[in-house]
Amino acid sequence: MNSINRRSVLLAGLGAAGAGALAACTNADGSGSGTALIGPNASAVAATEKKRKSTGHQRKVTLTAAPAMIDLGGGVMPRTWAFDGRTPGREVRLSVGDTLVAELSNQLPNKTTTSIHWHGIALRNDMDGVPPATQTAVRPGSTFTYRFLADAPGTYFFHPHVGVQLDRGLYAPLIVEDPKETLAYDDEWVVLLDDWIDGVTGTPDEVYSELRQGMGGMDMGESAGSGSSGMEGHDMGDMGGMDMGGDSAPPAASASSSGGMSMKFMLMGAESDLLGGDAGDVKYPHHLINGRVAADPDVYTGKPGKKVRLRIINAGGDTAYRVALGGHKLTITHTDGFPVRHQEVEALLVGMGERYDVLVTLGDGVFPLVALAEGKNANGLALVRTGSGSKPPATVRPKELNGMIMTASQLRAADDVLLKSAKTDATHQIKLTGGMDKYNWAINGRPFDMKDPEANPIVIEEGQRVRLDFINDTDMWHPMHLHGHTYQLGASGPRKDTAIVLPKKKLSVFLDADNPGQWMLHCHNAYHGEAGMMANVAYRG
Repeated sequence: MNSINRRSVLLAGLGAAGAGALAACTNADGSGSGTALIGPNASAVAATEKKRKSTGHQRKVTLTAAPAMIDLGGGVMPRTWAFDGRTPGREVRLSVGDTLVAELSNQLPNKTTTSIHWHGIALRNDMDGVPPATQTAVRPGSTFTYRFLADAPGTYFFHPHVGVQLDRGLYAPLIVEDPKETLAYDDEWVVLLDDWIDGVTGTPDEVYSELRQGMGGMDMGESAGSGSSGMEGHDMGDMGGMDMGGDSAPPAASASSSGGMSMKFMLMGAESDLLGGDAGDVKYPHHLINGRVAADPDVYTGKPGKKVRLRIINAGGDTAYRVALGGHKLTITHTDGFPVRHQEVEALLVGMGERYDVLVTLGDGVFPLVALAEGKNANGLALVRTGSGSKPPATVRPKELNGMIMTASQLRAADDVLLKSAKTDATHQIKLTGGMDKYNWAINGRPFDMKDPEANPIVIEEGQRVRLDFINDTDMWHPMHLHGHTYQLGASGPRKDTAIVLPKKKLSVFLDADNPGQWMLHCHNAYHGEAGMMANVAYRG
């Protein structure tokens, strides 16, 4: 079987896991306007925190968000915002049951507020870092101390949850270790993937401003083709000879070619079979691994025959990455912090916000770890060096990228983390709506209003087994992230907090409502979420 057909078989279930499983729908859209909701400071939140098993140990860190000029290698030194002057920020590592005490100091310019969201951690609601839903935004010159117990081991990361700050340099890995873990390996390497634009061709705010104009008013002439379907899927023909590559941003288009709309940041022609068509909105000049450009990569030095655990985190704003290590196979052991039945693959697809842990036994030589920007004709690069050999070119494409690719819907949860069999108490339909035409991304047709976060909540109750039916009515894929919980894909799929939902597909997931409060459910494309593809999953009081 050739690699393309093989991939097609493996991907057949992506976006459809659990469809039709278990309970029928009990309420169409889950709205609960006017219902008394449990707030982030409610006694139920504190009571749940007290039930978590604690070691009594504290891990204290200080995180200063401030402007910085950072070195991405290869002479690329943009000005951005970063934690303590570096991107990625310093890794935070603690043991399961420890309490993290993290003081955030906001030194950002221009009266810019910020926060920290601890992505993937099922923590107490008032520490989730989502202004104004769970806390007041941290003003410049002020501090805020996050204090919570981390009771689930795994690979996580943290980033702001204000505007499109996610697409700057304010992110870092958060690793919660399990001293009792039985997984055997010799060393560990944290691998952070990121798409980078800030301080190079523009800022994320400028990107968002351009995207928000939508594509409905663009005069594309005859090059758009008759099958462009209102342009929502970016099916734009050849765009009159426009550069479709992902290596550098094009100059702003003239008024005559775009109806007056700037085209400095918007990416055209990004197509991926793995993602069901349109791969992304934004043209990034660089794709990073551990804060380094492909021309000047990060290097992991090891020894042949050693088994290494890679903790792979996609901290990007708009890019899914296809990840492979040249000359090696990877064994997936975890996704989003939770163990899965081990699965050997040649490559894996990682959406924004997703994390995968893999094991690899190192060969002898120099090997490229490539993060192919899916559908964007660009890549990030890091190197594994265990012996002699020359450095591969920045654009290297190892054959493993086109080998066996396993996605989340084909994985199975490890037996000890499978949800217990239970009747589904509530089912909520989560329709993903909108498109590029008006850039009106939303959930159930209603763009989320962060100024009124309790409007149109998806209401659940503590103790319920909840089913969420993601129905993607759009022409683009969306990595859907739920705060404060993990959900299970279908009846036996992996436990995750972020999952890819393909265009025109359905994905059913199940969760136990065991963490009271108000929790964001949103697309982890930074620009889709900011435009309104977000909802409040709120516990009834």
